[in-house]
Amino acid sequence: MISVVDVIFRETLMFAAFGFLIGGVDDLAVDLAFGVRLVRQWFARAGHAATLADLPQPPSNGRIAVFVAAWSEAEVIGKMLASALSRFDHDDYLIYVGAYPNDRATIAAVARVAARDKRVRLVVGPVDGPTTKAACLNTIWHALLRDEAAAGGAARVIVLHDAEDVVHPAELRVFDALIGPHALVQLPVLPLVDRGSRLVSGHYCDEFAESHAKQLVVRQALGAALPLAGVGCAVARDALELLAAARGGEPFDPVSITEDYELGLAVSALGGTGIVARIREYRGGPLVAVRAYFPATLDAAVRQKARWMLGIALAGWDRIGWGRRGDWREHWMRMRDRRAPLAVLVLLAAYVALIAWAVAGVLRWINDDGAAPLPVPAWLLGLNTALLGWRLAMRVLFTGWAYGGREALWSVPRVFVSNLISLLAARRAVTRYVAGLRGRTLVWEKTAHHFPADMVPAAGASAE
Repeated sequence: MISVVDVIFRETLMFAAFGFLIGGVDDLAVDLAFGVRLVRQWFARAGHAATLADLPQPPSNGRIAVFVAAWSEAEVIGKMLASALSRFDHDDYLIYVGAYPNDRATIAAVARVAARDKRVRLVVGPVDGPTTKAACLNTIWHALLRDEAAAGGAARVIVLHDAEDVVHPAELRVFDALIGPHALVQLPVLPLVDRGSRLVSGHYCDEFAESHAKQLVVRQALGAALPLAGVGCAVARDALELLAAARGGEPFDPVSITEDYELGLAVSALGGTGIVARIREYRGGPLVAVRAYFPATLDAAVRQKARWMLGIALAGWDRIGWGRRGDWREHWMRMRDRRAPLAVLVLLAAYVALIAWAVAGVLRWINDDGAAPLPVPAWLLGLNTALLGWRLAMRVLFTGWAYGGREALWSVPRVFVSNLISLLAARRAVTRYVAGLRGRTLVWEKTAHHFPADMVPAAGASAE
């Protein structure tokens, strides 16, 4: 029995140790690239971060169309629209909300706001939901084209938001200024802290704090394609028209379940550049960012993470490949995007090794046997321990930078919750991926949302 447990311990520990080493070095390389960029930026700007005052001053460079795809969002869509209408600081914008004919509650909620404010357009698609979110966005796109053909004029910028988003008042000004020099603009996404779900919902705070402050910034600095988050992002109208021309009239791929991620890569393939717009309201002030509550239950988080893993790491690999041939920067970033399933296997092996080590220790104690020698070099375990410590320090640093000291401390125990969610999500993602290979149609699998009550304006405040 001991020999069997020893074999399990040896093999899983070796796999996990070398897997952690590769992943740790990969993450460290990103950290070093970020550090180099930070030093260069500090010398170039003498420590001054970009603020709204640094943007060009003209109030508007053209109409902005905001697309919101909504399936079963009756609980939040009316509140989100009322909040957005009261907060957006821009002279010329329209909000298009896509809904489905079999979702009468969402239609009614949008219609009530549209009846009060002509800047809201309700678009009901021709087929029952749910389809993919990309298919819903295509329906909105065609509605925009019809409106423009009937009334004249054209939107210069297309902005994507979700039905639960808390928009920033200045975000349309940022998009107005940066679309033109760039084809894509992504604002930071800062999940709201759900104090009733500090572990599950809170782990999104940690991940987005690091992703949107460091990882996307490094991608941009390297010149790799910039994936979008699907919220708080803007796309140049001409870039969407090029995509539509290449896809039979529809800019969003209707069979994609991670259309936001693929949209950024597709625009880059056409020659468009992207930028992560980390702009503060004033010097030392808060970021111009999008905020929203993320899933607060384990099941909801697993389903959302499984969709991301399926669309980016599995189906995305099949669909969009590795980008420009011979471009090591692009290949590196896409490899990082797709390493999640392998990282989960490494993590699972580590937990199995830990259990096998404990079981072997108990069995040896019962049989009065001496301790077994470690199956991997001590230096490797020491190096992995140092890399793990560095990784935890980075998580604490970036979470603290975005949310303050209390959430920085919470980020350490949330690592274990994040690992559990990833393990469960990987199983679900692989199951759905295999089902897709067998011909099952992938549809929009979403979670229930809620909107912060303190962001809802008083009745009638948004009407013109």
